[in-house]
Amino acid sequence: MSASIRIAALALSTLLAGPALAQEETAWGELRSQIVGAREVGDAAGLIELVTPKRAEDAAIVPLEVKLHLAPGDTRKVTALTLVVDENPAPVVGTFRFPEGRQAFDLQTRVRVNSYSWVRAIAETDDGRLHMTKAYVKAAGGCSAPAAKDPAEALANLGQMRFRVFADRGEAQVQLRHPNYSGLQMDQVTRLYTPAWYVEKLSVRQGDKPLFSMVGGISISEDPTFRFSFAKTGEPVTVEAVDTQGRSFRQTFPAGEGS
Repeated sequence: MSASIRIAALALSTLLAGPALAQEETAWGELRSQIVGAREVGDAAGLIELVTPKRAEDAAIVPLEVKLHLAPGDTRKVTALTLVVDENPAPVVGTFRFPEGRQAFDLQTRVRVNSYSWVRAIAETDDGRLHMTKAYVKAAGGCSAPAAKDPAEALANLGQMRFRVFADRGEAQVQLRHPNYSGLQMDQVTRLYTPAWYVEKLSVRQGDKPLFSMVGGISISEDPTFRFSFAKTGEPVTVEAVDTQGRSFRQTFPAGEGS
């Protein structure tokens, strides 16, 4: 490749990356202090892997996967994980906490993405340090997209839970039926905005052992779904949730078999 072609290619790549980099500087620069305060945030290489689609098929249900994996010999544990979508009206998707700490853990969920945005995963280790990785996702309109289910159907099934174990993968999945309204969705009949109403807190435990808890916001998709690392022990799994109207939901699945 000639020097002139290399220079042209570099210029083109810089031009294409420019809007994304500018967006990162603008949005994250404004958000950073609100989310992490004045704390230093290190690079998460070797600690967190964030898997996202580069271009989402449906902005209202964008799949995200976070893989936590500390290096062999590293005695630290991850105690918290915060997911952020920079350009969403409420950027913090949710904060997940691991009361007993984790050296390895996979977590998958589905989120709304309102416009082209950096998505961030910020992990806190038990030494008090923060570590961040990010991925750029092309999606738009996820927070204002109409609910997939009819409101009457959503109410009829409100709070129903499903728990499944994928023993061959060492995973389990929890789903809670809830419309998780963002507050930005318009009722197509009344032309009024549907008030925000979403699952704010969720916890999962196996016997007396807490697996994880979450405090979430409007960016979690309709019918919140979480797939996570799981080892069957024969102990029951209990899922508890509370939404922003104060409604609580609780279900125990015997021996972790799921249904």
